[in-house]
Amino acid sequence: MKAVKEKVLVGLSGGVDSAVCLYLLKKQGYSPIGVFLDFSQCSNQEQRESVKRICSLLNVPYFIHKCSGEFKNIVLKYFKDSYRKGHTPNPCVFCNRYFKFELLSTLASQRKIKYIATGHYVRLKKGRKVNKILIAKDKAKDQSYFLCLLNQKLLKRAIFPLGNLKKEQVKDIAKKIGFLKKDYKESQNLCFLGEKLISHYLSLILGEKPGNIVNEKGEVLGSHKGLHFYTLGQRKGIHLSRGPFWVVGFDYKNNNLIVSKNKNLLFKKEVIVSPYNFIFFKKFPRKKFIQVKAKLRSQSALSLANLYFLSKKELKLVFKNPQKAPTPGQFAVFYKNSLCLGGGVISSAH
Repeated sequence: MKAVKEKVLVGLSGGVDSAVCLYLLKKQGYSPIGVFLDFSQCSNQEQRESVKRICSLLNVPYFIHKCSGEFKNIVLKYFKDSYRKGHTPNPCVFCNRYFKFELLSTLASQRKIKYIATGHYVRLKKGRKVNKILIAKDKAKDQSYFLCLLNQKLLKRAIFPLGNLKKEQVKDIAKKIGFLKKDYKESQNLCFLGEKLISHYLSLILGEKPGNIVNEKGEVLGSHKGLHFYTLGQRKGIHLSRGPFWVVGFDYKNNNLIVSKNKNLLFKKEVIVSPYNFIFFKKFPRKKFIQVKAKLRSQSALSLANLYFLSKKELKLVFKNPQKAPTPGQFAVFYKNSLCLGGGVISSAH
């Protein structure tokens, strides 16, 4: 009697990584079904054609799920609300947890499909009771930072075929199956912006609110179009002579942008994280603190720190060495060796 192939729902973006993910799953004996989450409010015909092409090449069924409404109500709302609060959001981290993986899981359940898969560069260590996310083999492409909010329910059915591959290996496979185009370029922008700059998008949704640019002494140096166009540590786009200047703070009461030539003012050792998520343990270990390595941006190097429990809603990270521009709204993600423990939102730094 021929064994029944296990079905897996594969999130397809039209890019190389998800295409190779689809190919590897079929090669490994699964019965993959592709899905393109159509959440764009502008033209994405090129992505649609790319998804159609890879599914045709591999003889894999696929469908398009229109979800611009859900994306607007979940991800774009979070994005706008964060900037209105004076925070700098990370929509990719939020989207993976509360939109993409939740939606893939729901669609899989509706179709009685056991597994879901994506082309993220992470390794997943499956266990009988606990599933753990580990840093990818290709550390330069590792995406564990962006999955720090996932929970056990989602990881139980997740598969990440690219975790043990280097990016060059993935591109070689894409060439082998006839998918990689000669003019292939890595996507750099946020997926919902297309080719538009984030400043253009913020102008549309939040408008402009002009104010003064001041130094740390409160002296007026120039003017700005709105505090939401800036983030801590920013150097470009300040447009002041006799620089360089860095953004070191925000005076929301007076609508002043605070800048300084002294970039040392940006460095902080203590970071408060709230709210936070642990991936595989339900509560903080029974210790005063745990030693971890942490990063405050996806491309940052891991840095030694102690992680303290403050409450069910707050943690404190104390770094061995000061970190540049811990930014409210961004995510702090903590690790033990190659194991991603979880992460949370930076609320303040000292």
